[in-house]
Amino acid sequence: MTVTLDRPHTTTAAATPHTTDTPHTTTDTTADRPELPAVTGTELRVPLVTGEWTRYVNLDYAASAPALREVAEHVEQVLPYYASVHRGAGYASQVCTGLLERARETVGAFVGARADDVVIFTRNTTDALNLLASSVPGSVLCLDIEHHANLLPWRGGPHRALRAADTVERTLEDLAVALAATPTALLAITGASNVTGEVLPVERVVAIAHAAGARVALDAAQLAPHRRVDLAATGVDYLALSGHKLYAPYGAGVLVGRRDWLDAAPPHLAGGGAVRAVTETGTEWAAAPHRHEGGTPNVLGAAALAQACRALAPVLAGAAAAHERALLGRLEAGLASVPGVEVLRIWPDSPDRIAVLSFVVTDRPAGYVAAYLSAEHGIGLRDGKFCAHPLLERLCPGGDALRASIGLGTTAEDVDRLVAALRTLVTTGASWTYAPVDGRWAPTPDPRELDPLGVGLPGGPGAGCGTTAA
Repeated sequence: MTVTLDRPHTTTAAATPHTTDTPHTTTDTTADRPELPAVTGTELRVPLVTGEWTRYVNLDYAASAPALREVAEHVEQVLPYYASVHRGAGYASQVCTGLLERARETVGAFVGARADDVVIFTRNTTDALNLLASSVPGSVLCLDIEHHANLLPWRGGPHRALRAADTVERTLEDLAVALAATPTALLAITGASNVTGEVLPVERVVAIAHAAGARVALDAAQLAPHRRVDLAATGVDYLALSGHKLYAPYGAGVLVGRRDWLDAAPPHLAGGGAVRAVTETGTEWAAAPHRHEGGTPNVLGAAALAQACRALAPVLAGAAAAHERALLGRLEAGLASVPGVEVLRIWPDSPDRIAVLSFVVTDRPAGYVAAYLSAEHGIGLRDGKFCAHPLLERLCPGGDALRASIGLGTTAEDVDRLVAALRTLVTTGASWTYAPVDGRWAPTPDPRELDPLGVGLPGGPGAGCGTTAA
């Protein structure tokens, strides 16, 4: 693709005001909101291609949320005790065993698990749903708007992907018809779209599925950081989420749900810790959850996830929800004022949204816009297809989009900086040149130090999720 939007690079500052502080200067942007848990990284300063430094605006919470400060502090406290669990008589091992099992209870309580539900620690939501896919004794139905984590695992067995209708009400009607027409063991749905933030009425979906004899699995990766999810109250049978989206980026996720399928399923990972006994000719497998947690578990990740749940539980329904509603409204109003910006929606009648919003900018590739926002304004958001290719093909055929996602550390200033930067782009243009580099748009040249931690730059391009720059 030939892009004629680039301008010869200059040394003038970007239109949005920036300071020339050194990278060591810090500003605590959450100090005026003590009712919300503090987030790490809000004081991070990053270089611009113009040679200046600015406070980083993180609008990519939906991809990976930064650690809560108390989560990071909790992990620091745990580290001296770090040891293998369930297999040692040493004091540190016993402490970590208790820590892991208490984390299991804490996470279960956070999602309203029933007394007989199982909490299995996994790597992330994708891992959890792949585990569940091997446990389902029958056909699976999902919608075509799902993240790949809730779309691809079911393809290993009998499955159907129903096209979501143009309204929520019609989609619910179509689900009821599809479930009545074909025997289905499991309906797998997203709690909140990772592309548009739109939320389906979970209790109504559960009622429809249960009436047809199907269980419900909820991909809560995006929903859980914004809304309390209660398995017992909603009737949801299985739930998966990721710590890295729940302000606990230490490599843990969970699958929570009914025991019978999970006890009957083959072990997710055959190995130590998943067995009761092993002989030369056979294996007696343990019951869930240990049946599916072969190998040494990620005790630090589990501890971090539990601490995040403890911190979030008191604020999700109150202060956090109000904070995010206000900023989402500010963002929507701001984007509506910028010429050529179109916000993407699945359902015009959707009654609820989390603070995730995707949009396109007329005649400008999403990757180009994202590179400009980062290089000239210190703003980080997501561009591409968001691991939801079928949905993106529906919303912007043949193209990519941009996604801004809001979290506990987001401020009104962050939202205003994004809106101002986009307005500058569409009215004045970029002040630097950009071109595809290894499949992604990048400033050319890029004078920024891209290895501030001193570990060395990679030798080749990394994996993506369908992002293109050509």
